Amino acid sequence: MEKQELINCHKRIEPYIHNTPVLSSTLINEMAGASLVFKCENFQKMGAFKMRGATNAILQLSEDKRKKGVVTHSSGNFAQALSLAAKSVGVKAYIVMPSSAPQVKIDAVKGYGGEVLICEPTLQAREAAANDIEQGKGATFIHPSNDMDVILGQGTAAMELLETNPDLDFIFVPVGGGGLVAGTILAAKYFGNNCKVIGGEPFEVDDAYRSLLSGRIESNSTTNTIADGLKTQLGDQNFPIIQEGIERIIRVTEQEIIDAMQLIWERLKIVCEASCAVPLASLLKEKELFKDKKVGIIISGGNVDLSKLPFGRY
Repeated sequence: MEKQELINCHKRIEPYIHNTPVLSSTLINEMAGASLVFKCENFQKMGAFKMRGATNAILQLSEDKRKKGVVTHSSGNFAQALSLAAKSVGVKAYIVMPSSAPQVKIDAVKGYGGEVLICEPTLQAREAAANDIEQGKGATFIHPSNDMDVILGQGTAAMELLETNPDLDFIFVPVGGGGLVAGTILAAKYFGNNCKVIGGEPFEVDDAYRSLLSGRIESNSTTNTIADGLKTQLGDQNFPIIQEGIERIIRVTEQEIIDAMQLIWERLKIVCEASCAVPLASLLKEKELFKDKKVGIIISGGNVDLSKLPFGRY
């Protein structure tokens, strides 16, 4: 059933998204001791893979629900994704953002047509504000990662990668809220040839790693990481998929993330976020396990504050 759902999802969202390019680097291959291909979702509309899931979730709504709009709470890429996806199909988007969100992100959401409502920077305040909009406007709440329509949408990135590289042994993805990794697991299961999925996660926010050990969804007491897109936790929709289908999660340090990010900028000549350098950092950390293998890495996004790059000064 899920295989057909993925196929239908890809057909549904295809007119609204980019089939993003796949790049490689001889030097990075030599460093890794493996054959790597990078699926560049930093070239996706609004700059991240989340456009896929947001578009699918909106297109799955009834006409009546679309007329009343959609709502989410997000300080980052999903806020922009839902705003642009909604605009693309003529739907109103209400976006609850914390007062701590960077002004550049608030401006980006407004630029994509989202109506921004600012709240206190706590999860409780965000959920309460979104709930008020649901009740008052009749808008449909769409979760950034814990929604099956969103998960299927995110899985189409790996689907496209496997269409052009059907013999991949592994696909590496960053693990944050769990939507991308769960979708990738489904895509690898139905469209790969014994392709396994590896998650990358910072030590500073290793809730998914701990969740797999404990068998229940864990949270983080602190979120002191440069990988700001990975500060969220798993949900009850994606966690069972991850439990069943992920090969393992490899944790990396902040310096390892920065080094991998710099490598991508320097060698692939592309802009990527710290969060999407985590998979490459994970591969390089445990490269002896993947020697001579064919590996796909999903570069999840490229929405970077250029005034805060972590590479130091030359």
